[in-house]
Amino acid sequence: MDETGNQVGIVSTLTALKMAQEKGLDLVEVSPNARPPVCKIMDYGKYKYQEKKRQQEAKKNRSAQQVKEVKFRLKIDTHDIETKEKAIKGFLQAGHKVKITLQLRGREVLFRDRAMDILQKVIADCEDSGVLERVVDSRGRLIFAYMVPKSQSKPQKK
Repeated sequence: MDETGNQVGIVSTLTALKMAQEKGLDLVEVSPNARPPVCKIMDYGKYKYQEKKRQQEAKKNRSAQQVKEVKFRLKIDTHDIETKEKAIKGFLQAGHKVKITLQLRGREVLFRDRAMDILQKVIADCEDSGVLERVVDSRGRLIFAYMVPKSQSKPQKK
């Protein structure tokens, strides 16, 4: 192919190199495994620059999903729960993953069943915006649950 994209046909390597040098361009091998190999006459520096710009643009347009964390305590009022649920729903609608953490301090560890009730209520109230991704996980004094937006959720296996 020449610089305008027109097919030149089967040409010897020396002839192709001469054609490229006459136009002040480079002979670039596009498909080396083809028989005969396919080459193109182009400005290789300009091509590399444009390719780099395309990759930067694609990288800029990608949005990285963030994990937002919302923390609860065992001694929390109903209004505070509602406020935090509203924040969770906002994060899920914005397309973020949400980590719900319930922290137990001191003797609150004895009331783990109450903590699980609070967590299950929060999950149930937020199910219209998202889906529980990972089952409730407990590590010491912390209890976790992960929710993802409904659009990104995968169907549960039965």
